[in-house]
Amino acid sequence: MGNTIVVKSALALLLSVSMVMPTSSAGLQPGWRFAPPPGITITQSKPRHALAMQANMAVHPMYLRQVVQYPTHESSGTLVVDTGAHFLYFVLGDGRALRYGIGVAKSGFEWRGTHRVSRKAEWPGWTPPAEMLKRRPDLPRHMEGGPDNPLGARALYLGSTLYRIHGTTEPWSIGQNVSSGCIRMTNADVIDLYGRVKLNSKVVVL
Repeated sequence: MGNTIVVKSALALLLSVSMVMPTSSAGLQPGWRFAPPPGITITQSKPRHALAMQANMAVHPMYLRQVVQYPTHESSGTLVVDTGAHFLYFVLGDGRALRYGIGVAKSGFEWRGTHRVSRKAEWPGWTPPAEMLKRRPDLPRHMEGGPDNPLGARALYLGSTLYRIHGTTEPWSIGQNVSSGCIRMTNADVIDLYGRVKLNSKVVVL
């Protein structure tokens, strides 16, 4: 009786394997045991834009979003941008803040000041200012918003200035001095911040 059960189990296993094994090796990729499902094309090429690659781009752990102790006289909802430390603080109150890692202005483009969030935009378009076009005549005159746009997924506009807090297609630049004055965040972080910040919120850039 026991042997009969074992034999039946072995036959059932062989039958199930024969049903899923491909009848030919056509379409198999190196190291693959099964062919991909019908209609699925396997490619070895890189993602077509940097946003698709973001999940694979490492940001140093110190720049990951986290709640920290942050004693300040600023009221809750204020943004404090510490350009020297490459951190942006969203003040929560009670001596705490939500801290984000940022990329800031490169040498010669630094600035300080206090402004208000005058506009918020999802997947913003980008029109390089005249000064930037003089330095980089190869840049487009305008670029519609989207995954390939340098402003990333969200933007917070600061008063009447040309500066913004925005996402980036270069998440590896967080923690560096890389921009022409704008504050860069990963797309995941700027989406998170965008949902918290209200229009007319105070922004202090140190």
